[in-house]
Amino acid sequence: MRAARLIKMVLLLQSRPSMTAAELARELEVSERTVTRDAQALSEAGVPVYADRGRSGGYRLVGGYRTRLTGLARSEAEALFLSGVPGALREMGLADAASAARLKVSAALLPSLRDAPDSAAQRFHLDAPAWFREPETPALLPVIAEAVWDDRCVTARYRRGDAEVERSLEPYGLVLKAGVWYLCARVAGGSFRTYRIDRFTAAVASADRFGRDPDFDLPGHWAAQAERFARSILRAEVVVRLSPDGVRGLPHAVDPLAAREALRGADAPDAEGWVTVTLPVESEEVAHAQLTALGPEAEVLAPAGLRVRFAADAARLAARYGRADA
Repeated sequence: MRAARLIKMVLLLQSRPSMTAAELARELEVSERTVTRDAQALSEAGVPVYADRGRSGGYRLVGGYRTRLTGLARSEAEALFLSGVPGALREMGLADAASAARLKVSAALLPSLRDAPDSAAQRFHLDAPAWFREPETPALLPVIAEAVWDDRCVTARYRRGDAEVERSLEPYGLVLKAGVWYLCARVAGGSFRTYRIDRFTAAVASADRFGRDPDFDLPGHWAAQAERFARSILRAEVVVRLSPDGVRGLPHAVDPLAAREALRGADAPDAEGWVTVTLPVESEEVAHAQLTALGPEAEVLAPAGLRVRFAADAARLAARYGRADA
């Protein structure tokens, strides 16, 4: 433990001109007194750590000293490629590996490039969760993530409706979609499936490793699954007349896949610039909620029952606002 901390201290000092005891203590998660003892231990071991006294003082390496302890461990190298999603790293239990990897890379950079990580961090940030929801980290995510990284088989219990089922899984990959974690896994001896991790009630990784299918492509698998799911729930159709503003607003009001299909098959604009489209929807109930967002920029033509609902909505609104004007 102390040896790892001493190495980290050298790498920190190698990546920056100097650091105060307070800064080192914060980075190393120890007290300033421990920093002082560690600096003395490094000096006695031949590492030229020098302490400047005074208000602007701090610790630094002298004589152009550079350590060669910058080789990345496998876990650090893998975590480095995910360093743009710090929240996800933290939830999977990989924050320490990513921190060590970034530190080693910074230590290996030329002095003129050492501000590159901070510069990039100030120019790009990924905030994965959707608006207006507080995502919760599934309790079993670290266990499953570790199995994914190590290619270890998992025995898991999963909520499906009101029942629980047990599966032996080969966990291939994790996907974070709008703040929700999913596992893409192959059922032992079967096909690939996708599971919401917050529906797992138990998960135990075995000592057995599975052989990965070299043709499996996680991004491609997820894209195909997502499109298949989106199409599977669009079981009904609605005929809608849209104004130019309604055309622009449709992709924001309904499923983007449904909007693309509807607009692709749209009729030519009429004399008023309105177009008629056939929109795939999940149900009339869902269509009513979604198309309400377009207000007067959309007119439902069919089915008749949905048109009657919108006509009733319009009448209620006219009556309500008529009373307000009075």
